[in-house]
Amino acid sequence: MIQVTPHMRVFVAREPLDFRTRIDGTAAVCRQRLNTDPMNGALFVFRNRAATMVRVLVYDGQGFWLMTKRLSKGRFRFWCDRGSGPAAAIAAHQLQTLVAGGDFARIKAEQPWRSVS
Repeated sequence: MIQVTPHMRVFVAREPLDFRTRIDGTAAVCRQRLNTDPMNGALFVFRNRAATMVRVLVYDGQGFWLMTKRLSKGRFRFWCDRGSGPAAAIAAHQLQTLVAGGDFARIKAEQPWRSVS
């Protein structure tokens, strides 16, 4: 079971993924297109071209998890803008909103606590 904690890094790919790829193909996309090691413990989020499915890839230290959610009705309307870089970093609470089909860019939360030195 994967638990998404606030300190986890979450990367959302800006370009759609061909969902015919399996774990190895999705990990290769992380290495080649996102220029990131998929075994670093971060969550990588992709959507298909039709925006009806979302896929999450994460390495838990023993192996890869590949999770897929397909909407029975509707589309994932809110996704990353076509900004700089192949992926956008989002917070864990924004991932929950994204997977539920909401607009994660509109979610406002308190800044993470940092100690003052």
